[in-house]
Amino acid sequence: MADIFITGSADGLGHLAAKLLVSQGHHVVLHARNAARGREALAKLPGADKVLTADLSSLEETKRLAADVNAVGAFDAVIHNAGVYNLPSRQDAGDFQQVMININTLAPYILTCLIRKPKRLIYLSSGSHLGGDQSLKILRSPPKSARIYQTYSDTKLHDVILAFAVARKWPEVYSNALDPGWVPTKMGGAGAPDDLEKGFQTQTWLAVSNDEQAKVSGSYFYHQKQKRPLPAAGDMDVQEKFLSLCEHITGIHFPGD
Repeated sequence: MADIFITGSADGLGHLAAKLLVSQGHHVVLHARNAARGREALAKLPGADKVLTADLSSLEETKRLAADVNAVGAFDAVIHNAGVYNLPSRQDAGDFQQVMININTLAPYILTCLIRKPKRLIYLSSGSHLGGDQSLKILRSPPKSARIYQTYSDTKLHDVILAFAVARKWPEVYSNALDPGWVPTKMGGAGAPDDLEKGFQTQTWLAVSNDEQAKVSGSYFYHQKQKRPLPAAGDMDVQEKFLSLCEHITGIHFPGD
């Protein structure tokens, strides 16, 4: 049985993935934004080993979370599931764009760098990454407009770039990205047309399956099938620029260089 840590697993796809993995007998550590949500997550899934809390919009809390994960022990797989898209009604759009960058882009980078290297890494992206800006401009200068969807597309491209960079630099680790589809979660909305089960089954499959199709690295998946990502994600120069920008922002160097 595998030991798995899943960010953003208090609800949505992360919770559903955790529930399936626990039902299969795996040891799962949950993550929630705060203690109240953590208690709710454990109440919904008492079979989980424990829950760790951190607000991933804070870089310092994200760094602390990495230390907490390492204190638990080594993990076979880490699923970077946490992400935001919907703008809270009372939050300024410009401020929310920075929150989105911190949670969707910088948190996976920080946690990847600081958590003890697992055997498998899974990064949740989106089909919208195809509209992401490969120049990475959003990481070089703060957002200046309320283009929420563009920021989301950019951050989801960042997740694919990170997954592919890790695959190249850590050949002993299976590192992949996936598009769960537009599914009916709190983020996707009740009217989302895609298959919810396939959305979370792909990440669990990549985390624990012995299927040879899952034991690959540097690939992008949709419903357990490899799909063509934006070509820029596989460009070494783009990857190096991305890692350099993340290091500049967070002060954390990607290990292994």
